[in-house]
Amino acid sequence: MRKSLPTRYQDANGSVSTTLQTDGKSLRIKIRDVIFEGEDLDSLSPVADTEPQSLQRFRIHKECLCDCQFDVEIPIQVTTPNGVEDGLVKAWVDFGKPNSKGGLEDEVVKLQLKFRDQEFQSTGKSGWFEDELLELEKQLPVGCHLRLCITCAFSDYSPYGHGMFGCLACFRGNKAEYSQVKSKGDMFRVWATLTEYVQETHLCEEYELRKPGTGYRG
Repeated sequence: MRKSLPTRYQDANGSVSTTLQTDGKSLRIKIRDVIFEGEDLDSLSPVADTEPQSLQRFRIHKECLCDCQFDVEIPIQVTTPNGVEDGLVKAWVDFGKPNSKGGLEDEVVKLQLKFRDQEFQSTGKSGWFEDELLELEKQLPVGCHLRLCITCAFSDYSPYGHGMFGCLACFRGNKAEYSQVKSKGDMFRVWATLTEYVQETHLCEEYELRKPGTGYRG
């Protein structure tokens, strides 16, 4: 089931209100009548049948959008001592211009969590949803936790590294073996048994709160 996340896209040609479609694994967004799809926010590419002239209103680098900003609203859940409550994460993502090395000048992710009557901010220093979400997690009141895949007992990242968003491996289909992972070697041994890749802000019915020291990423 896809969710529609209110989104504002901005670049040198102006600002557009739209929605980011997500099924927890892939992304789809329509901007100025052009549809972009991808597994990660920094890999949004125009669909195959896009007319070349329609892309003149965008900056494309290595077939992906760049030199632009996204403001995305992501409804989430927070586990509290009194039960599950609603929260809202506002994500600001900035992709810079292409640089001489073939990459981008910068990629910035900054998050804000609205929960109850409080607001929590991440620093925006890491460039990863992982670290920015965990910054928010640490600021929550005692006994409260983000109820998301990033804090689930069965999720982990590849020892080879990962992207900005959506590269989180789910091991819900092999909980017993994954629960024994304590090192990079252990991670390699179970890696082929991952169920699927998911987004850090996704949530499924088999969620369990992660304990410190779990898995390769701890």
